[in-house]
Amino acid sequence: MAAAATETATRSVITLKGSVEIVTEFFGFAINSILFQRGIYPPETFDKVAKYGLPMLVSTDEGLKSYLSHVLTQISGWLLEGKVQKLVVVITGADSGETLERWVFNISPDKAAVTGGKSSDKPLKEIQQEIAGIIRQITASVSFLPLLSEPCAFDLLVYTDPDAVVPRAWEDSDPRYIKDGEDMQLRSFTTRVHKVSAAVSYRRGDDEDI
Repeated sequence: MAAAATETATRSVITLKGSVEIVTEFFGFAINSILFQRGIYPPETFDKVAKYGLPMLVSTDEGLKSYLSHVLTQISGWLLEGKVQKLVVVITGADSGETLERWVFNISPDKAAVTGGKSSDKPLKEIQQEIAGIIRQITASVSFLPLLSEPCAFDLLVYTDPDAVVPRAWEDSDPRYIKDGEDMQLRSFTTRVHKVSAAVSYRRGDDEDI
């Protein structure tokens, strides 16, 4: 009986707010990983930190850190309201202006959690293992994505519900789709309050053109 009581006492309960924190934190690490692996920022501007049982790379660029903090804070608010549908990391050629890659993170909230306070008892360790699987795929992306042969920039697109309150500083954008691009589905994770599924679309390299 004592063992059973201890197990009950230490079991994690993930509320809507807790799930939002997990998802928002994941987005921060995922974006940093993409920017590092795809060479959008110099490698020397990243530091290693331990997270999800992995060595993660996080930017030390103050301008980028401020920008990501602003965006992720807004996304966190929309997640609490159940108003955000997806986050897209768009990589474009700085010279050509072409969209070269779209990293898409679809978000599926449990409506009962958003509106009725439903929580999850899924073990945090299990969630982190699922997240680690996605991060590993991002890290391995250099093995199958075409080489980015020009300097690149990135944008973040956030898809929200029509009734979401959007700050004035935010601008509307076209979807920045890739014409005749290739798609690869990546892994997903779920807190049982939110499910996040990942995918990447990319422009085929010149040597792959028919």
